[in-house]
Amino acid sequence: MTTELEQLVDRARTADPDAWEALYRRAYPRLFAYARRRLATDEQAEDAVSEAMTRAMHGIGGFVWTRAGIDGWLFGIARNVVFETYREGARATPTEPSAFGAHRSAQSDDPLDGVVNDEDARRVRAAFARLTADERHLLELRLVVGLDAAQAGAVLGRRSGAVRTAQSRALQRLRREYAGSV
Repeated sequence: MTTELEQLVDRARTADPDAWEALYRRAYPRLFAYARRRLATDEQAEDAVSEAMTRAMHGIGGFVWTRAGIDGWLFGIARNVVFETYREGARATPTEPSAFGAHRSAQSDDPLDGVVNDEDARRVRAAFARLTADERHLLELRLVVGLDAAQAGAVLGRRSGAVRTAQSRALQRLRREYAGSV
């Protein structure tokens, strides 16, 4: 029994524009969030997502279903596009900290709450910045973008069990780094 997503991919293989639009709309928010975390501007991230989807359209014939599914495959393509953008020197400035969730989740009438929330967010961002590039990349894929272990593994070239282990270690290190800044 094929799933709705598998049917959508099968339609995309036949160059069905409605299927591609549905895949694009489904993947765009997470692909954009991933690219934006790694590139300097919204425009660069939008270009990276567009390029990734164009490559996906041209390469769909080579797509093979695995546990990572279509999402893992698309993020693998996006990762390559982002790396190519790096090589071209397009990352001029670091990503704004607000792209990693530096916003208040709850509003309060007490100004002290805002100060405490801002300080906590600053400490989390600082602790995150002290992780290795690989740890940050893994946590971005798993926690910010929301890929499962198999999908993240497809992007990183690791098995899902290794991804879960590395994620656990990265989170432990993030906790230690955060505790060291308090």
